[in-house]
Amino acid sequence: MRKLVFFLGPAGAGKTTIAKALAKRSRAALFDMDTLLRPAAVALMKLAGQDPEDRDSITYKTLCRDLGYRITMDAALENVELGSDAFVIGPFTKETESKEWLVKELEGIGASVADVAVKVVFVHLADQTSYYERIQERGSSLDDWKLTNWDEFSRTLIVRDIKWSIPDSSILYYDNSAPLTDERINSVARFIYDDSELDVK
Repeated sequence: MRKLVFFLGPAGAGKTTIAKALAKRSRAALFDMDTLLRPAAVALMKLAGQDPEDRDSITYKTLCRDLGYRITMDAALENVELGSDAFVIGPFTKETESKEWLVKELEGIGASVADVAVKVVFVHLADQTSYYERIQERGSSLDDWKLTNWDEFSRTLIVRDIKWSIPDSSILYYDNSAPLTDERINSVARFIYDDSELDVK
């Protein structure tokens, strides 16, 4: 069965690293919202006279946030419609609060959870210090606001309930605090794919 796998979690948790490692092994199509939205976000923020590297202001969220999710999901769902497995990376904070969001997204390609295996890997770290160190280490100018306004930003570093109508067994809360070894990657692969599929992958 074709798969739609979401890699969710706060900034700095390592969701992109895990998703890329698994996509490379499985040859799944990968859709990272940060990558897909970036050219449009830069252009829109420049047109608005704002910092093109801002990813946290109200202006950015108003102009770019929903556009980013729409671009990402349209590309991912197009691949699922063609029978490909799609790995999607992003926070999806507002979307996971809605029971109906996933249903409507799949309905757009004439599908449902009955014929698309939806899995969620929620990647998180053990504590705020770990997040701060990871974000600082990656050295991205897109994180400047987060580090400067840590008290405000750190309130987003929570493990969230996923309210979509999928079984609990389709949701993996993955603590990524330890070094990411091959065995740890394999444990996530076993969550996504059954044994027969892993043999093929």
